[in-house]
Amino acid sequence: MALKDDYTIIGIDGGGTRTRGVLSRKGKIISISNAGTTRVGTVGVGESCERLLNVISDLCQQADIDTVELDAVVIGLAGVWLEEEKMRSTQLLKTLGRGQNVVLNDLLVLSDAELALEGAFGGEQGIVLIVGTGSISVGKVGKDKLIRCGGWGIELDDEGSGAWIGREGLTAVARALDGRGNPTVLTKQLTELFPTININQPRTIVKAYAERNFEYQMLTPIVMKAAEKGDKVCQDIIKRSAMHLMELLGALKKQYRINKIPVALMGGIIDADTLLSKILDKEIAKDKSFVHIKPKGSALDGAISIGKKLIKEMD
Repeated sequence: MALKDDYTIIGIDGGGTRTRGVLSRKGKIISISNAGTTRVGTVGVGESCERLLNVISDLCQQADIDTVELDAVVIGLAGVWLEEEKMRSTQLLKTLGRGQNVVLNDLLVLSDAELALEGAFGGEQGIVLIVGTGSISVGKVGKDKLIRCGGWGIELDDEGSGAWIGREGLTAVARALDGRGNPTVLTKQLTELFPTININQPRTIVKAYAERNFEYQMLTPIVMKAAEKGDKVCQDIIKRSAMHLMELLGALKKQYRINKIPVALMGGIIDADTLLSKILDKEIAKDKSFVHIKPKGSALDGAISIGKKLIKEMD
């Protein structure tokens, strides 16, 4: 049976820094809602689900519809990969929803990387490298084999990510203050951004971080800007970031048997057209195994696309 274009779908991309949601009706986006991070590892599964429900309710209120009218809700969450993790969020969302008169009949929770992969290639094979607060590379081999590399979280890895860049910047400041590393303009910029930090009392940096006055990814823009202005320490961080991210692509390409593997770049750092994205463009071009393509759509486009497939399967 052909799928008619009269469905109502909510797609949500729950990233490590922000959450974006859209409601599509009859093929058109009619409402948009944003929130803070819904990454379970950051805010916990309970708070994550509460924020997601708020986004769903807001989208429906804007569109002036009841949640019972939704044909599908597709949510991608950062850091969620195991089936048990997806199921836990799914069940809690439905339980909390019932208490708030939010009906979520056809609900699917996936990794945000899976949404990005669908958005980038529309179901075709290829690799998407996602660089935002975290870093991960996800690929599709053939029709249905899903592969991944990275995405471990900043606690274990996430080399090359926004959080990693911020942490490396902070480490560079500490090394410079100790006399173990070269001086960097980051030291002065850190005190300008966060007045509670006093360089004459370096341990105030530790105190400010412990009190959550800032997080690693909040430092990423100043590292990027300093690198673009010629700070050697920051330029080295960005170059190492690119190297680590290329390692993700290198690990996944071993599983392909095609001569030219489509590669798409996505994520906040890529979208901002940063120095890092420009370096990655050049590095990918050097590898004859890859063909760098522009993503067909965003992670939210991927969510809507998956929603359509979900509806079709139920028909």
